Amino acid sequence: MAHIIVVGNEKGGAGKSTVSMHVATALARMGHKVNTLDLDLRQRSLARYAENRADYMRQTGIDLPSPVCHDLPEIDPSALKPGENVYDHRLSAAVARLEPDSDFILIDCPGSHTRLSQVAHSLADTLITPLNDSFVDFDLLARIDPGAERILGPSVYSEMVWNARQLRAQAGLKPIDWVVIRNRVGTQRMVNKEKMQRAVRLLSERIGFRVAPGFSERVIFRELFPRGLTLLDLKDIGVKQLNISNVAARQELRDMMKELHLPGVEVAF
Repeated sequence: MAHIIVVGNEKGGAGKSTVSMHVATALARMGHKVNTLDLDLRQRSLARYAENRADYMRQTGIDLPSPVCHDLPEIDPSALKPGENVYDHRLSAAVARLEPDSDFILIDCPGSHTRLSQVAHSLADTLITPLNDSFVDFDLLARIDPGAERILGPSVYSEMVWNARQLRAQAGLKPIDWVVIRNRVGTQRMVNKEKMQRAVRLLSERIGFRVAPGFSERVIFRELFPRGLTLLDLKDIGVKQLNISNVAARQELRDMMKELHLPGVEVAF
């Protein structure tokens, strides 16, 4: 069966779509069959990323290893039984259709709580939660005391992940491997950075997730989106020499992919 990767949290601007596209493209470049679903039916950032990539390849004639992005199928409401949710069926139908021809199915969730996102989390073999390195974003995972020294309790998002884990356990499925990606971590040693690091570590032990390094704030990510490109495509499109920032960003992607511990994946780029 395909390994399902869900990229989710309930806050916008954390880098979910950037992480999604880079993980999916990295897997495709390593020879894996990767299909993706964008559950943000309004913003469609991942779907737009894929559309931009397809347009760029058509215009330039350059063939780049790529994941394939799919829309959710439509479901006839009259076929539903009383109490059944149309979104549940749209997502389950999409996954069932993609599984036979996928090594990995990556699902990008919206930055808000939706029924689709809730169901997707229960399907996750690997859950990636990008988190900006700030206590504003940390509140997504847990409530913390004013001194940022003590965890007061889990957030609604953490409780949703807990419920998803319970559903999987009841269905006899393997546990979710939850990985929190720390994005935009400052390079300088600062008090806030150290407090965040300590708080994330304490919370990981309490509610059961792993912590992995993510992406720093770099202009390159904003520049690549209109063409649907990733850091791994630069040499293929004629960039002969990467600058220091691009080399560092590429290493961040390599480190992140290694820390995900995805089955059958040997990181080589």
